[in-house]
Amino acid sequence: MNVSNPTGGEDAYWQRPDDAYDAARREPPQAPPEPTYTGPPRTDPPPPQWHPPVVAQPPPPRDMPAQDLDALAEAEGSARTVTYGVGLVAGAIAVIIMCLLCARIVF
Repeated sequence: MNVSNPTGGEDAYWQRPDDAYDAARREPPQAPPEPTYTGPPRTDPPPPQWHPPVVAQPPPPRDMPAQDLDALAEAEGSARTVTYGVGLVAGAIAVIIMCLLCARIVF
């Protein structure tokens, strides 16, 4: 690795600059002083007759009617029967379509 003077002379190229050069340099600008926080501005007091708004209390909730558990069980059973029926019909249609497609490919 060659770290020599590009002009080929003495080591004056690598010496520090004169003191006159240092004196000619400007000093870095100083930051302005930070302002002091005086707090938020004071607010005007409310008028003497002012008061916060009053919210009307809603009435208590009503009682729910009793549930007919036997009717609910019967409705769930009939809904399950309809769901299984629709599923069986859709499955049968899907099997028929698959058989037709496979038969067409094979034959």
